[in-house]
Amino acid sequence: MLKPLPVIAVTMGDPAGIGPELAVRAAADPRWNDRARFVLYGEPSILAEAAKRWSRGVLPEVRSSGELPFSELVIGEASGRCGRIAYDGLTLATQDVLAGRADALVTAPMNKYSVNLAGIPFTGHTERIAELCNCRNFVMMQSSGSLRMVFVTCHIPLAEVAAQATRENIIRVTELLAEAIQAEGIASPKLAAAAINPHAGENGCMGSEDEENVKPALAELRRRGIDIDGPFPPDTLFIESTRRRYDGLVTMYHDQGHIPFKMLAFDSGVNSTLGLPVIRTSPDHGTAFDIAWCGIADTGSFYAAIDLAIRRANRKNELKMEK
Repeated sequence: MLKPLPVIAVTMGDPAGIGPELAVRAAADPRWNDRARFVLYGEPSILAEAAKRWSRGVLPEVRSSGELPFSELVIGEASGRCGRIAYDGLTLATQDVLAGRADALVTAPMNKYSVNLAGIPFTGHTERIAELCNCRNFVMMQSSGSLRMVFVTCHIPLAEVAAQATRENIIRVTELLAEAIQAEGIASPKLAAAAINPHAGENGCMGSEDEENVKPALAELRRRGIDIDGPFPPDTLFIESTRRRYDGLVTMYHDQGHIPFKMLAFDSGVNSTLGLPVIRTSPDHGTAFDIAWCGIADTGSFYAAIDLAIRRANRKNELKMEK
């Protein structure tokens, strides 16, 4: 008996960006024919135009998140109309995955400014999906092969990082990372953590946060059985001889981890959200307004996100069948 193919909900993202191109190219790519079935979420006429240009007119099922005729789309610019359609598409797709109508969610890039122009306070996909899932314990993970990384704090101003990188948050995020790596089959992952301050604070001479929060948090994690080293000076953690010793890295704020990660894996990195009741992945890049609708968007990261979503969906369905 053949196992049913997992259904992957794919959002179009911001219509003015590269999301529509990526979504239709992915859905029509024959590499997924025997691996998944796709449902796209976005504006139907825009997706139809993208399909005409890049997938020979082939489109899977489309779930509409609003109306914006392609003739009225201003490509490569932020707008409230685009932000609303992207936001509503994300909401609808997440609700469908929660209801069991799809097995996993892959999100194309959204422009945060566009959503805010629509009058919707919005800091990112991760926070909105967690809100819809009524989930408070979650974290964004970046991954590419054996390189895995999480942020203790994410979409907040840099001025708030020190106050939010508490012992409790460091422990919570690290435990989610360890669980995710274990779910990939690594029974006892080896982890490393970055410090908050340059030079790991120089024993308190360059800021007290590492002495007061980071070091005690890592000590508690070790007491709980998690193998974690650090805190490392942030400028040495991603050096190849260091990072290759570890299955996962913990960074304290968004740019501390995201800048080196993108330098290492821009065309293959995947963003996934840990701790949710649903599977969610996305490419590790933005809307790329400068090349939108030019037909030259690199599919590497987006396809990697789809591949990871399919593998996780299959694993989740296998566990259900075992029960």
